[in-house]
Amino acid sequence: MAVFVLMLLNSSNAYAAKNLYTGWFSNKAVSGYDTVAYFTEGKAVKGNARFKYKYLGVEWYFSSEKHLQMFRKAPDQYRPQYGGYCAWAIAEKKQRAPGDPNYWKIVDNKLYLNYDADIQGKWLKDIPGFINLGDTNWPKMMAD
Repeated sequence: MAVFVLMLLNSSNAYAAKNLYTGWFSNKAVSGYDTVAYFTEGKAVKGNARFKYKYLGVEWYFSSEKHLQMFRKAPDQYRPQYGGYCAWAIAEKKQRAPGDPNYWKIVDNKLYLNYDADIQGKWLKDIPGFINLGDTNWPKMMAD
């Protein structure tokens, strides 16, 4: 039984390490930014360690108890697409590049992050096309 529990924990950590961007030496999703705030405040807001929640093997930070509870009730509604990796890189290059929480866009009630301002400019030129490519590429990349 103990071996099974260890395997389960390791598979969860492996999933998180590969499919959720947290940076090299961090366990924070979206670099510690509050994913709910993008939807409720329309801006990037740094989360607070007092309001953190472990989900899919990583820590999600929020700026308030209200936002934490909103995320707990519907995490898939608020977490970024493609695990918080750069939406353009997933679509165009089939590569995992860091998503910067300051370069973001909500499209069809989904949060997308980009690597930097230059890459976001490229992504903004054909959002529907890049989303279609990303939605095709991401499941294959998760399986690799």
